[in-house]
Amino acid sequence: MSVWFAILLPSAFVWLYLLVARGGFWMSSIHDGAGLPDLAAWPSVTAIIPARNEAPVIAQTVRSLVGQDYPGPFSIVLVDDQSTDATAPCALQAAASAHKTTLISTISGRDPQNGWTGKLFALQQGLEFIQQHGDPTYLWLTDADIAYAPDTLRRLVTRAEAGGFVLTSLMAKLRCISFAEQTLIPAFIFFFQMLYPFAWVNRNDGQVAAAAGGCMLVRRAALLRIGGFAAIRGALIDDCALASKLQRVGPIWLGLTDRAVSLRSYDGFPSLRRMIARSAYAQLRFSPIYLTSTTVAMVWVYAIPPAATILAHGPSAALGGVLWALMAGLFMPTLRFYRQSLLWGPVLPLIALIYLLFTLDSAYQYSRGRGGLWKGRVQAARTQ
Repeated sequence: MSVWFAILLPSAFVWLYLLVARGGFWMSSIHDGAGLPDLAAWPSVTAIIPARNEAPVIAQTVRSLVGQDYPGPFSIVLVDDQSTDATAPCALQAAASAHKTTLISTISGRDPQNGWTGKLFALQQGLEFIQQHGDPTYLWLTDADIAYAPDTLRRLVTRAEAGGFVLTSLMAKLRCISFAEQTLIPAFIFFFQMLYPFAWVNRNDGQVAAAAGGCMLVRRAALLRIGGFAAIRGALIDDCALASKLQRVGPIWLGLTDRAVSLRSYDGFPSLRRMIARSAYAQLRFSPIYLTSTTVAMVWVYAIPPAATILAHGPSAALGGVLWALMAGLFMPTLRFYRQSLLWGPVLPLIALIYLLFTLDSAYQYSRGRGGLWKGRVQAARTQ
């Protein structure tokens, strides 16, 4: 047995496992496309939008929210998280242009308290406002940069009611127009599904919990039962942290969608690096040991097969080629979902190494006391 062949064997076992035993994550087959029956009675829903300096996109988001065809009681609370632009006026103007000003309330956010991330503290303020002014059955937690099809909320509630879900979440379709987005965005979804196979999340056996923070429908009673947003106050990966808490009190559901579309643009690699680096090291629990093992694993799993294909000979080169083709093939359903060229498939090893570099940068920023930097806030300052 050649050295190359021996080195390739661990990678072969990993890719075989991902193919047959990781919940079929790579098929990207769990989505909200299936038909759902209408309900006899429609529960009340209040959307909470935490927004900080979102003037360029908030109007489109608000128009899509006030344009929902939801048959039941529906309202919106915008938490203006100390924006220095015209976020709140743009939101109110958008609602006024649709003659739906009565649907939306705005509150001015306060400085995050110690131990809280900015987004979660904004959501908590929205929850406190709602508790004082109403008692909706569901809270629709939405980012300020997501536009929705008119039937999104109706379908979310129908699914939640039919399944008894305490959390129903849609992975918003991210923008994929610039070269940087085409390079990295489909892989972002591919890697997310690899970490949190949707089939396993929806199995609700407590083994895997995840959500997509851009669009989450939460039963208010379940949220209060876990202690509200205070239960995850310092979480950088707040969506998955919330899913983990809520899964302890009821079933959750997560799927892909075309109905929710992100308006956030990443025109170059630096902006995508900042987005990924904000929470990558948090995913590794800020652990140098996990960082080192992840680095070794990423190189071994993604870089060794193409290297063997090019540099080795005979059976080793053949095995490397098979593994390279396999990883490209597993990536292709995600590329189809994003309507991208399948030629990106063989580039996955390079894309994975770019993500690894961004993860290392995330750890470096944390070491400098700038971990979790987002919109001017450092949310994961280094602990001494």
